[in-house]
Amino acid sequence: MENISFEEALNRLETVVKELEDGQLPLEKALALFEEGMWLSKFCYQQLEKAETRILELMADENKNMVLKETNLNFKVNS
Repeated sequence: MENISFEEALNRLETVVKELEDGQLPLEKALALFEEGMWLSKFCYQQLEKAETRILELMADENKNMVLKETNLNFKVNS
């Protein structure tokens, strides 16, 4: 599952959460989905941290001082 995009991981995580919230799964299946969901959550968090770091790098001037720049980033999470 290492070669998954952020968007694919987030969509899969949403599916996993819905299945778990439904409450109709056998215990073993629920545990497997919970484990997958935790992995996906960690993966998404790490990807967001990388994106934040990259943004901060892009916003720094040549002396590594933070420069506030107006950005037009629109993030949409499907719900």
